[in-house]
Amino acid sequence: MDKTYDSPQAAVDDIGDGASLAVGGFGLCGNPMELISALHDKGVTGLSVVSNNCGVDDWGLGILLADKRIAKMTSSYVGENKEFARQFLSGELEVELTPQGTLAEKLRAGGCGIAAFFTLAGVGTQVAEGGLPQKYNPDGSVAKASEPKETREIDGTTYVLEDSITTDFGLVHALKGDTHGNLVFDRSARNFNPLAAMAGRVTIAQVEELVQPGELDPDEIHLPGVYVQRVVAVGKDIEKRIEKRTVQPREAYEAAREKLEA
Repeated sequence: MDKTYDSPQAAVDDIGDGASLAVGGFGLCGNPMELISALHDKGVTGLSVVSNNCGVDDWGLGILLADKRIAKMTSSYVGENKEFARQFLSGELEVELTPQGTLAEKLRAGGCGIAAFFTLAGVGTQVAEGGLPQKYNPDGSVAKASEPKETREIDGTTYVLEDSITTDFGLVHALKGDTHGNLVFDRSARNFNPLAAMAGRVTIAQVEELVQPGELDPDEIHLPGVYVQRVVAVGKDIEKRIEKRTVQPREAYEAAREKLEA
């Protein structure tokens, strides 16, 4: 039952060219950066990645994208990554854009053994009707477009059928984990991480704090170890970036604090 690995490099060692990955994170929050960096150093290419977004130009999945290691992205948001947009529009990258809630449910359903599900999201749009560009030719013409999806009327409402997602590997970040793979996520870093873990056939979790079985309160466990095959401790001193920092003038901050204290 001991699922621990000595290093991120050892944990990703068998991920090869052309592998499919489900990767946790939302923006730059909860990114499994140590695993992504180890994968980048390994030099794998031709990856098919499912993640809410693709990081930024020099962080998160963006470091794999920058070196053209990713062949296809399944995402809900292009985000602030200009290289993502450039590669997509120039025909270098295949992109399957998916409504955010649908993407979350695709991953969860895949992890639960549910082959497909009906949803309202996308009905009456190219998501359901097809024709959404997924890959361009260098001249800007569409090389590949989405296919029409099955729709069904249930109790007078039209729904679209969406296939679930499973991947070869899942890469996730957690605040705590035990050697059995039980995981605890920290607030908003919980985001897509449990879902990516569920979808991966082999899921690798980097954890800030590694504990022994029984040290985690069962009520605080967000994801049971049945979904996790490998755990690697990366410590609490890892770099965590903020995608967009919003600040206010010191004077406004002091005035607001004084008002609250009064």
